[in-house]
Amino acid sequence: MSLVDIASKINNCVENLELAAARVYIEENLNVLQEHKNLLSKNARELLDILIELQDEGNKPLSRKDLAILNTINTYARNFDMRGLKVIIKENPELLLRKEVPAYFNSDAKIILEGMGIFK
Repeated sequence: MSLVDIASKINNCVENLELAAARVYIEENLNVLQEHKNLLSKNARELLDILIELQDEGNKPLSRKDLAILNTINTYARNFDMRGLKVIIKENPELLLRKEVPAYFNSDAKIILEGMGIFK
């Protein structure tokens, strides 16, 4: 696929608010797109800049498995299932150490995890 085709797909995805698909295209072609930002629309360039910044900080994107774990934590917290919550936290401590993770929690999970001393 040519660079122009990739850029047009990214622009279409961003225009249609399919940001997950746009992110995949950008991550697969990050090095090439850094050199040819002019082919992207303004919003696509903003997304590219955010992804470059995250990569420079050493952050890896959350995988589907990570998102499923965070969703499970939210469900356990909503149902106040402390046993399930403790088990999933014990099995995935490295996920909870990531700085962007607290943004994915609902209010119940934030309150319970703060009470448990997981984060402040």
